[in-house]
Amino acid sequence: MMNRNYSVVFFALSLLILCLSITCRAADQYTTKYDNIDIDKILGNERVLTQYFKCLMGEGACTNEGRELKRLLPDAIETGCSKCNPKQRSAAKKVMLHMKSKRSQQWDRLINKYDPKSVHRQRLQEFLNEKLSH
Repeated sequence: MMNRNYSVVFFALSLLILCLSITCRAADQYTTKYDNIDIDKILGNERVLTQYFKCLMGEGACTNEGRELKRLLPDAIETGCSKCNPKQRSAAKKVMLHMKSKRSQQWDRLINKYDPKSVHRQRLQEFLNEKLSH
């Protein structure tokens, strides 16, 4: 289902930005402060993933990082993660693949919330399809 791929991109970008502390180092790139975060550990923690999903959907409390994520998520979606460095893009791809197979229904909800008019879906699909180097 094509819609499922788009929603996976949304969550992956969201989680990546969260992991990067969601602060910009410069106008054209996200901070590298959290580039070495253990993505596998985060993906293995259902409670943490659920908490951030609820925050993003407006269905639960947000941490400071969650509030910042909600603020910056539209930019990441609009630019297709163009402010991410190669390591961040690779981590985002890993998150997308995990979410696609484990939480697909939630991603459908996210994409409908953050791109209700399907304006950025083509760019996000291109990001999902691109080959990334490790």
